[in-house]
Amino acid sequence: MSSITTSAIDLPQRRSVERTCDDLAILTLVVVGIVAGFTFHDYGLGWDDYTHAEYADLLLKMYGTGFKDLSALSFANLYMYGGGFDMAAALLHRIIPLELFETRRLLGAVVGIIGLTVTWRLGRRVGGAVGGLATLLLLALCPTFYGHMFMNPKDAPFAVSMVILMLGLVRLAEEYPKPSARTVLILGLGAGLAIGSRILAGLALIYTLIGFLPLWAGDIRTHGWREAGHRFLHVLYVLIPGLVLGYLVMGLIWPWSILEPGNPVHALTYFSAFFEKPWKEMFDGAMISVPDMPWSYLPTLFALQLPEVLLFLTLGGVVLTIFSLSRDDVAPRRKTILLMLTFAAMLPLLIAMVKRPALYNGIRHFIFVIPPMTVLAGAAFAWGMDWLRVNHRGAQAAVVALFSFGLALPMAEMIRLHPYQYTHFNYIAGTVRQADALFMLDYWGLALKQASDALKQEIIERQESPPVGRKWKVAVCGPQRPAQVALGPDFTIGWDSQSADFAMTLGEFYCKGLTAPVIAEIKRDDVVFAKVYDIRGSSISSLLAIPAP
Repeated sequence: MSSITTSAIDLPQRRSVERTCDDLAILTLVVVGIVAGFTFHDYGLGWDDYTHAEYADLLLKMYGTGFKDLSALSFANLYMYGGGFDMAAALLHRIIPLELFETRRLLGAVVGIIGLTVTWRLGRRVGGAVGGLATLLLLALCPTFYGHMFMNPKDAPFAVSMVILMLGLVRLAEEYPKPSARTVLILGLGAGLAIGSRILAGLALIYTLIGFLPLWAGDIRTHGWREAGHRFLHVLYVLIPGLVLGYLVMGLIWPWSILEPGNPVHALTYFSAFFEKPWKEMFDGAMISVPDMPWSYLPTLFALQLPEVLLFLTLGGVVLTIFSLSRDDVAPRRKTILLMLTFAAMLPLLIAMVKRPALYNGIRHFIFVIPPMTVLAGAAFAWGMDWLRVNHRGAQAAVVALFSFGLALPMAEMIRLHPYQYTHFNYIAGTVRQADALFMLDYWGLALKQASDALKQEIIERQESPPVGRKWKVAVCGPQRPAQVALGPDFTIGWDSQSADFAMTLGEFYCKGLTAPVIAEIKRDDVVFAKVYDIRGSSISSLLAIPAP
């Protein structure tokens, strides 16, 4: 069982396999980087982008005035989140020749690639070179993770921070009870970034305590209670510099958290209850108020949105964990690592299914469980290949071919959906074609960017000018500020369709189909993501198909 980390093949062949897998992993990262570099500007703004950019300005103003301007510490509810990504984007914008929101897209890609790299290194530690490569491919070709890394300023950086923390925890388990300075540094940095992004990172403490039980139990059996206690206290002592570093990092990117000792707890309490006026979203063909989503919301969407190969191998990773816990010939360290990964991937979902908080926007709040899922899946793949090497060597090629086919399915969908990869539904769901009638797809309204570009191009081709004395008026069914940024200063936007020249509507259930000339249609895989109408001379009372919340 533990041999999957050092594949038991002849030495020259093993070196060749490991070198080849590592080279392929590096090549994968390079390809992702090149693709991201050419396509990051295709991604539009989400609902929260503009507000997060404002939060960054206020945070930098606070630091720039020597803490005289403290308006950032009461801005909306964002002061209860960290602003590390937002500040980094604002600072980067000052030194590179890109617009602010293009800079945010670029930085999102960079953070995502950092997450891919860290997840690869984590997967390699757990599953060897083969497992590491499989982990990286599974995450890079997960449309949900890939799509969110460009345009999600909260959940994607949080997911990367959590996988950095997990890498530190796995290294701690491997080096226990004498963690290296590098491990302490990684732990402190990961903890500071994760908690400084979202207080939900506190869950890591739970699965760390549970995960380390096999290691502590083995320590007690080997060394006795007294010596095991001494070793544990020594580890806590060595980790103190990491805890200090983590606190400093958390305070830097989430300054409100250190104003009062109880502020992180206040944030946890605040986010435990729904804090907005409820609205309805489409789930499984029904419009349901977000506080009333059924317990099946997350398992259903994970089952329908993650690639089939990732689902299958993640299940294999969970089985591998259970199998390892029941065997005496598996080292306690190995049990601890697999148990932590399993809880990191599954515990947040289980808690949400039991507690049933308000759930909305698909699985975006839970994408931080996807990297540990891919590590489990990579370990399961590596274990399976090792088992086949011993028992059915000839079947290895067939399994690799099947694995490659499993990766090709989401890759084809990612190309087809670009730049809306985050809306992906797998073939179990019937892809976005069938999911469109049952679930929300573009809930963040990214398609308004392409719709805005199409409208501006149409106006240029028609050589039209706005009425004398005013700008073009565009009624928008969807997020307003992202549409304004995409359209630019020559347009005035709003919800009022009666006095507007044009209308832009998302292809979601709450936007009405209009009986007016269609200027442009944004489609992917035969699904309409957005439409642009010429409503001059039309009488359109509302763009909404349902009453506003």
